[in-house]
Order: sequence, then C-alpha cells, then structure tokens
Amino acid sequence: MKIIIVEGGSDRKRLLKVLAEPVHIICTNGTVSTYRLEELLEPYEEHEVFVFVDADESGEKIRTLFKREFPEFFHLYTDKIYKEVEKTPYKTLATILLGADFKIRSEFLF
Repeated sequence: MKIIIVEGGSDRKRLLKVLAEPVHIICTNGTVSTYRLEELLEPYEEHEVFVFVDADESGEKIRTLFKREFPEFFHLYTDKIYKEVEKTPYKTLATILLGADFKIRSEFLF
C-alpha cells in the first residue's frame, strides 16, 4: 500500500476525492518532531511513502525534516501559486498524483 503524508485533514479529504485506489493518508497536523515522525511512520517502514505538503514556509520546514530523516521518501509538490494542497484544483492534483503512478478517478483526468 502507498502512504501519503499531508499536513491536515482538509488535504487528506481533497486527495481522497481524486484517488481511485486505496491509499493510507497520514496527517502531521502541523509541525512535528523527529521522534514523533518516527513513531508515526514505524508501521509503514516497508511501504512507498510520499510527502505532499504545502508550498509555504511551514510546509517547507516539514519537507526539509523529511528529506533529512527519511531520504528514501518521494516528494510531491503543488504549484506555489496555489500554496496549499487543499487549495490546489482537483485536476492539478490528479496530474501530480498520476505522475507518481497513483490511480486517479476518471472524472479528474484531462
């Protein structure tokens, strides 16, 4: 199973609407410590993990922490004009996720 890490519940809901496959989405609910991340992610060590955080200062801090502590994770990026995953248009999210080999609901494909 694939895992996506997002910042909040609104991000999670938005991604679930676009995805056409079972994906476990973990919310960090803001800034987290290295210890908390290790604890949160321990059950998923053998899974493909994607980090999809906002294109703002807090999102970049979280992304930097993930890159340092978990260099094997894949990173997905929303465009800076949207800033937040939850404000990114569905079709744009679909394109980003499709580029990472996620299955997308047909209504969101171009």
